Amino acid sequence: MLENLTKRLDSVLKNVRGKGLLTEENIDEALKEVRLALLEADVHFKIVKTFNESVRAKAVGKEVLESLSPGQQVVKVVWEELAKLMGEKGVGISLAAQPPTLIMLVGLQGSGKTTTAGKLARLYKRQGKRVLLVAADLQRPAAVDQLQILGKNIDVPVAAPQSEKDPVDVITRAVAQGNEQGFDLVIIDTAGRLQVDEPLMEELVRIKSKVLPNEILFIADAMTGQNAVNVADAFHKRLGLTGIILTKTEGDARGGAILSMRSATGAPVKFIGTGEKLDAFEPFHPDRMASRILGMGDVLSLIELAEQNYSREQAEVLQEKLRSQQFTLEDFRQQMKQIKKLGSLEKILEMIPGMQSVKDLPDQGQIDKEMRHIEAIISSMTPRERDDPGTINGSKRKRIAKGSGTSVQEVNRLLKQFYEAKKMMKRFSGGKGGKKGLGQMLARFK
Repeated sequence: MLENLTKRLDSVLKNVRGKGLLTEENIDEALKEVRLALLEADVHFKIVKTFNESVRAKAVGKEVLESLSPGQQVVKVVWEELAKLMGEKGVGISLAAQPPTLIMLVGLQGSGKTTTAGKLARLYKRQGKRVLLVAADLQRPAAVDQLQILGKNIDVPVAAPQSEKDPVDVITRAVAQGNEQGFDLVIIDTAGRLQVDEPLMEELVRIKSKVLPNEILFIADAMTGQNAVNVADAFHKRLGLTGIILTKTEGDARGGAILSMRSATGAPVKFIGTGEKLDAFEPFHPDRMASRILGMGDVLSLIELAEQNYSREQAEVLQEKLRSQQFTLEDFRQQMKQIKKLGSLEKILEMIPGMQSVKDLPDQGQIDKEMRHIEAIISSMTPRERDDPGTINGSKRKRIAKGSGTSVQEVNRLLKQFYEAKKMMKRFSGGKGGKKGLGQMLARFK
């Protein structure tokens, strides 16, 4: 989403870093480029002006200009101000001291409220919470059915309308159910409109007055850019938002919404949706996002993502197999499945410092195709061949190629890649050379 902004800022700050001495003049020159980059990203001009003034005030200070590395100091100032603009630190859901915690989702039609309700429910269910979803969107056709399907997919109950015609009545009954049955969270999916209108606001105000939700979260479509900020402000003035969830951040939006939301409304961005699947959802950390924007990566988020999909026990088993030379093609296939769970290559590279500028990478479609071919080739082997690839002779390679719909050349290439990967992974597994094992590396972050 922020690819263009990252490239522009990286280019500007690279010039600043390269200068031995800095003056007010060349800082002002750099800030002009920063200003243009932010405006192109669809950040509101008033926010850009305030941001630049804050950066300049700190960047031209004596301790920066006279430091041993003034260029790096300026980058640090820009990072601090970007993080501050977005809220400085991540803010999660405020769970009620006396359950259930009532979470009311609001926003325009098409912003992704219903899907976000499912994502939020899945997130907290995985944390061991009992969650109840409430289908209170009685305006959009099939909204109730959609939420019920999502609830079934993640094994979360849904309180749907019975004979009620008023969403307030549906929600009142659901909250009573949440209290009686000991739910930890009640997530309310409300109706939206194509645009802000008085009937919608009146309905939402009535809901708020009746059930007194602990959280009122505005669901904003990041693809709508600055307009999403204006709509959020309108909702905030009537309802008093406690937070914002940005959806569709995986698209090619310019990113202005993510930079402007906190400053424009005072409400923090709490989560971001990074894809259509229910697991494409993550807490928002302003400091980590600032690092991504400036091309510094986001190693903490990458570690968290890996730990969600890869247990310590799995890491230790893999380490032992590599150390004892028992790593097989079946293990190789399982590792590929784990990598696929982490998400797209582009998403992973975003989190690795210095990798945002890597060019000439194959597109995700080509990568997915290659991985499907590899899985098909390994699936066409016998269990013995997967355990001991050295037994695969010429005739067996022809049989495997035919069975997988590939060519002998592709089978040969896979076997070569496997042996090379096996050697490389052994070096990082605690084998010869005294390298730290994967289990030890993961333990450092616990």
